[in-house]
Amino acid sequence: MKNEYTRRKFIETTLGAGIAIAGVRIAPSYASGSADGNETVNNQYDQKGLPTSVLGKTGVVIPRIAIGLGSRFCNIPTLDEAIEMLNYALDNGLYYWDTAHDYVNETTGAVSEERLGHVVKYRRKEIFLSTKIAARDPEKAKIQIEESLKRLQTDHVDMLKIHSVESPDDVNDICKRGGVLDLISKSKEEGITRFIGFSGHGNAQALKAMADTGRFDSMLFAMNHYGDNKENRQGTLIMAAKLKGMGVMLMKTVRPKETIQGIDPKELVRFALSLDGPDGIAVGMDSKKVVDSNLDLLRNFKQMSSEEKLKYAMILSPYFRHENLEWMRSGYHDGYWG
Repeated sequence: MKNEYTRRKFIETTLGAGIAIAGVRIAPSYASGSADGNETVNNQYDQKGLPTSVLGKTGVVIPRIAIGLGSRFCNIPTLDEAIEMLNYALDNGLYYWDTAHDYVNETTGAVSEERLGHVVKYRRKEIFLSTKIAARDPEKAKIQIEESLKRLQTDHVDMLKIHSVESPDDVNDICKRGGVLDLISKSKEEGITRFIGFSGHGNAQALKAMADTGRFDSMLFAMNHYGDNKENRQGTLIMAAKLKGMGVMLMKTVRPKETIQGIDPKELVRFALSLDGPDGIAVGMDSKKVVDSNLDLLRNFKQMSSEEKLKYAMILSPYFRHENLEWMRSGYHDGYWG
């Protein structure tokens, strides 16, 4: 009965995330329209004809797929190959780049931000550049911000996120007077970043508490999954973020391919893009071939019908209630692999 409950609950909450309440738009704002509220749509980037949406109250037009530049990207064997992939992606309209200070492969020595810097220094204005800092001590966080800018070879980023919010205690530490939230808010005032946000993989209530502060522009979080707590991450967080006008990005959308035999990664991406709520998804990429696959999907994107979404929700439910997902384990750290 427990498995049947979590299976049913996952389907209901995954497909029900787009239910609206009065005055709140839950479905993503597409670039052909306008952003929520009074913000101005900022269409400064060249999307090369790709489908786009508006990242909440930032007003920034983004491609519906952002390039995740974490573990897969850091596994690209050579710097030249990494640079070639980045330039190719940018040339074809994938200009939202998501990295982090801690995206480091300790075996190969690859540092994501440093790899990006080789392209950013020449093409900065073409890129919506997002990075994350993990330190909770403000002085250490300040050092990480300075190091990230140096690695990226720029004097500012477009989105600066607090990396991997874990628990209510973590939220209290981040949001205390003089804490990391005050630091990145000051960074926004000083032009070091245009926007601020946070990311998270686990505790839904902690992430909701971050959104409820009303101080953030965007949120990046992992797709629904359940352990014994049966948390409804998507239903809880999307609503909370949209109430504050935040942009919403989804991650961990392709990971089921590692544990569910025969599932098509393209259909996983299509499923995530068909969900109501997220403005876009972050997908890890490690080659021009993978970039091409995602470009083809975007260029020929067809929204899943309700029946198709139900089918995929049923397929995915065993995966998302699995208690041994790497990022659901206590002490998980998103970075420093190898």
